[in-house]
Amino acid sequence: MTTVGVGVIGAGVMGAEHARLLASEVSGARLVAVADADLSRARAAAGGAMATTDAEALIAAADVEAVLIASPDATHHRLVLAAIAAGKPVLCEKPLASNTAECLEIVAAEARAGRELVQTGFMRRFDPAYREMKAALDGGELGRVRILHCQHRNAAAPAWFTGAMAVTNSLVHEIDICRWLLSTEYSAVTVIPCPSEEGGMSDPALFVFETETGSLVSVEVFMNAAYGYHVHAEAACANGTVSMAHQGLTRTRLNGAEAGYFPLNWIPRFRDAYRIQNQAWIDGIRSGVLPADRSTAWDGLVATCLAEQIVEALATRQRTRLELPARPV
Repeated sequence: MTTVGVGVIGAGVMGAEHARLLASEVSGARLVAVADADLSRARAAAGGAMATTDAEALIAAADVEAVLIASPDATHHRLVLAAIAAGKPVLCEKPLASNTAECLEIVAAEARAGRELVQTGFMRRFDPAYREMKAALDGGELGRVRILHCQHRNAAAPAWFTGAMAVTNSLVHEIDICRWLLSTEYSAVTVIPCPSEEGGMSDPALFVFETETGSLVSVEVFMNAAYGYHVHAEAACANGTVSMAHQGLTRTRLNGAEAGYFPLNWIPRFRDAYRIQNQAWIDGIRSGVLPADRSTAWDGLVATCLAEQIVEALATRQRTRLELPARPV
C-alpha cells in the first residue's frame, strides 16, 4: 500500500496530538477520520478529514485502514475488540483495558484472528534516550545490571488524583519500560509510601521491584514535585553505569548561575517518542513487519495486571509476589 488511512478515536489532548502527527509529520499516513463524543472537538482535530461522534462507524469505514485509540480509558476494551473484529491494525493508548480480564479477552481475540493487530501505546520504547540506554545495556560491556533507578515526577496532581492512580496512570510506564530495558519479568514488589503531610495520598512513594534475572528496579513516583515534569533513569551495572542526560536541549549561563528547564507536563518531553512510535507503527503496517520493540497486546496486559497487584500492595505495604495469568494461544 502507498499510504495508510488512519482513523483516530478521541480528540482530547493526546488524540488531537496524534491526529496532528498523522496529518503532518508521519510519512505514509493519511488522517481520514476523527471520532469524539464532542463533535466540535472532533472537527477541530480532524482538519479537513471526516469528523464523527460514532467510534464504531469510524472503525467500520472502508477508507479507515488502521485505528488509533486515544479515547477515555473505559472505552479501550470495546474499541480494540471492534478493530480486531474488523481486521484492522490498532494502536491503543495505555491502558489496553481497564482490568486483567478485559486484557485477556483482547489477547485471546487477537490470537483467534491469526495475526498481530494490536500495539499498546507505551511510547517510551521509542524515546531516543531510552533506546540508547537499552543499546548500552544489551551491548554487554557494562556487565549485569544490579540496580535500575528510575524517577517519575510531575509538577502537580489534581485534587481528585488518588494513590491508586499514581500506579495505574504513571507507574505503569516504568513497569513497561523497565521490563523492556532489562528483558525480564518482575517477581516481587515492595511499596514504601511517604506519609502525606495533608493526610491524602502517599506522595512520593518508592517501589522496589525484584526481577527474575536478579536485578532490582527502584522507582520513585512523585506526583507533586512542584518544579516540573521530570523522568530519569540510571542503571548501575557490574562494570559501570549508564544514565539519561538531564532534560533540556540547552543550558543557560547568566549572572553567575547555570540553568536548564523542565516542562510542566509529558508532552514536550516525549514529543519525539510519540512521533517515532507512530512512524514505526505506520511503517510496520505498510511493510507487513511490525516494530520489534513495540509494546504488544500481551505487554499491555502485563502492565495492567501488575498495576492491579501493586495497588493492593499499597494497602498492605508488604512485599508482594507478582504473578501473571497463562497466556492465551
